[in-house]
Amino acid sequence: MRVPEPVAAVRRAVREALAAHPGARTDATNAPFAAPTRTNGAFVSPRRLLVACSGGADSVALAAAAVHVVPGRVHGVVVDHGLQDGSGAQAARTAALLRELGASAEVVPVDVGTAGGPEAAARSARYAALRAASRAHGSTHGGAPVLLGHTLDDQAETVLLGLARGSGARSLAGMAVWDPPWCRPLLGVRRTTTRAACGAAGLEVWDDPHNDDPRYTRVRLRHEVLPRLEEILAGGVAPALARTAAQLADDDAALATWADARRGALVDADGSLDAASLRADPSAVRRRVLRVWLADAGVAELTDAHVRAVDGLVAAWRGQGAPPLPGGLEVVRAHGRLRVLAAPVRARGAAGSVHREAPAPPPPTPETP
Repeated sequence: MRVPEPVAAVRRAVREALAAHPGARTDATNAPFAAPTRTNGAFVSPRRLLVACSGGADSVALAAAAVHVVPGRVHGVVVDHGLQDGSGAQAARTAALLRELGASAEVVPVDVGTAGGPEAAARSARYAALRAASRAHGSTHGGAPVLLGHTLDDQAETVLLGLARGSGARSLAGMAVWDPPWCRPLLGVRRTTTRAACGAAGLEVWDDPHNDDPRYTRVRLRHEVLPRLEEILAGGVAPALARTAAQLADDDAALATWADARRGALVDADGSLDAASLRADPSAVRRRVLRVWLADAGVAELTDAHVRAVDGLVAAWRGQGAPPLPGGLEVVRAHGRLRVLAAPVRARGAAGSVHREAPAPPPPTPETP
């Protein structure tokens, strides 16, 4: 019996994504998460793959394809956000469907906070649960890969959101197929294809009401902005945005490799960075070096403004003061090198309040510009 084309398309996407696994090998020897590769006409399977499944068409089509490609290796994870009446029952139905497909499955209830708004809070809780599942089902080689059902349409929406927010190339590059432990096999597959695949296979799917709630920015983008762009530009907008993301991803990967090599050459054992030498590099490389260096030094919640301020100590050094960073830290330039130090506590706040300066080792003598 001929496999319906939508079903075949989703299966092809899963095979291709797994073949691009960072740890893919030509055989299964000592490769617990190796991608399925052809050996004498048969696919070599990884030990365990997780599929995040909401019950929607995208993730159900993904789960069905994964079970076909790597039978006996798929474990479904259904995250119950508890944000709607009956969410527990719906999660249980999705887990039952996964078991009917041939996967093992579990429901993971989560508590959704309020930080960043409902969308961001739900996403944070969901990804934390999926990371925990990846670790639980992993091995000494690392966490188990987690397959996510993001499609080409999701990628297009991500690029548009990045453009609207003035994001850099890294954000405009969108989502990667592999970003361990995450794997997104369907980034080249349209949402209409996943729904058609489920219909052709007779699989019942659940349409989350939140996906049609206009209070969410992404929902309005999906139902109002993209259709209007398709109408004005005579179609092809979503694939074009996805191609743009892929091209930027290639460029970003090349710059990241360059920056990693430079960082390795410029950072000493004491953690200080050679600013004088870094100055000769292009700004795109400099800022990548600085962003990773700052993160390695323990600076959290970095923004582009923070990185640009530190870059000023490299490319536009005039003897300026140390730019403040999150977490009570600052960057000081001395003798041609940058160091991350604890910032002294300065007087601030309401009149009459007293703030003592925290004891700290004396900073290096500032460099003369």
